[in-house]
Amino acid sequence: MKLASGILHNQEELFLVTDQGAYQVARLRKGMGYGDERWTMDRVLRFGHEALTGLEQVGQWLFSHRAEPDPEPDKWLAPVPRPGKILCVGLNYRPHAIEARQAIPEYPVLFNKYQNAVVGQRALVHPPVGAEQIDYEAELVLVMGRRCRNVSVDDALHYVLGYMNGNDLSARDLQFRTGQWLLGKGLDGFGPMGPYLVTRDEIPDPDQLEISGRLNGRVVQHSNTREMIFSCAELVSYISRYMTLEAGDVIFTGTPEGVILGRPENEREWLKAGDEFTVEISGLGQLTTTIGPAL
Repeated sequence: MKLASGILHNQEELFLVTDQGAYQVARLRKGMGYGDERWTMDRVLRFGHEALTGLEQVGQWLFSHRAEPDPEPDKWLAPVPRPGKILCVGLNYRPHAIEARQAIPEYPVLFNKYQNAVVGQRALVHPPVGAEQIDYEAELVLVMGRRCRNVSVDDALHYVLGYMNGNDLSARDLQFRTGQWLLGKGLDGFGPMGPYLVTRDEIPDPDQLEISGRLNGRVVQHSNTREMIFSCAELVSYISRYMTLEAGDVIFTGTPEGVILGRPENEREWLKAGDEFTVEISGLGQLTTTIGPAL
């Protein structure tokens, strides 16, 4: 299933996405005779398997009844609009570590963002005044579906709800101002995700996905998640040794080579107002973000 979140008639709603368009789950459920229940991603995360079973029934009903798609929401949100923890992995593709002139990590390099960074499809992101070296990072994002602590690599992916595109936007001048990356990574709007979450059953192997990033239509990043130093399962297992992962936590798994930071200094053209960056990963659609004027 493909699940998206958006604002429709001033209210957050969950959408089921198909090749025909986006369908408001609450409207379909009402057509099935369930009344005026409102569905959001929070409900899916709270009820887990029970909610997914209900959504599968909605999908089956939709297939047999061929309902018309809903109008596009007034605003697309990140599929998980309020993640609990936003954990990010740095230098997880060997060529990216090399281009960034960093040592190949022996352990996952972890940092975090907060909810202020979360935006969805077609967001307009305004860097803060004074941040001048804005860079893109196309990434696969994992969404946790249930609580786990100290899980094995073999069991780790059973705790994942699904996958989505992410863009780990970074202000490099702020990122490297001190030894801590947080300031350059955690800015408002610097964690775009979407356009939808694809449930785990539709992605047999998250470590075999083509990943690309296009700047104003031109491919600047292209790789495959099999090139990650630490696999998706290894990341979940490693993180869960040290902190409990909860339903709705998200993990940015790292970016491949091709970022602006990796170019020679005299060839770096940092993102500017009007630039558009699109992340595309096999089976996960396309996530597009536009850079706005500094505010």
